[in-house]
Amino acid sequence: MKNNLADMMCLDLYLSSLSKEQKKDIELNIPESNAKVMPLLCWDIYSQNFYNEAERLKKENDIKEFSALAKKLNWQNDIESIFKDQTFDALVITNLEKQIVWVNNGFSDMTGYTKKHAINKTPAFLQGANTSAETKKRIREKIVQNISFTDVIINYKKDKTPYSCEIKIIPLYNSETTHFLALEREVG
Repeated sequence: MKNNLADMMCLDLYLSSLSKEQKKDIELNIPESNAKVMPLLCWDIYSQNFYNEAERLKKENDIKEFSALAKKLNWQNDIESIFKDQTFDALVITNLEKQIVWVNNGFSDMTGYTKKHAINKTPAFLQGANTSAETKKRIREKIVQNISFTDVIINYKKDKTPYSCEIKIIPLYNSETTHFLALEREVG
């Protein structure tokens, strides 16, 4: 039987679940190995790295999808600068009538709503009792001014849980503004 590190680690995990008597009986039948034993902490580091890499790849895919849409709609924005050093959970594109025309998968993860549910609705469906009228007014005014800005609004998930949502709104344009992009993330 060929021993490898993964087999030995699995065996270590199995052995740690046994009683002392069970472990002694089994250890007598285990061949010697020169593999170094790694503490379980190594798996935690690996797991965290795997999670971070998966998140990075999801965001990279979101940016690729957005870039393809930008090319199709001939937006002249500098896509690289939009996403440079930005943290986001969700991406939402609305048209000039404030209707959602595209969201990434992170939107569903953050809000609990499906992409299909969000399309053709305005972002107002995420608002509720604790959503500030002042904040909504401030956001509307900045959108009318056609400028990029960042604000925080109280939104509600599908299960009615309120959350603070930081939104960074960016006008998307070719010869004139045609859509708005919101980079969103749950904060505080």
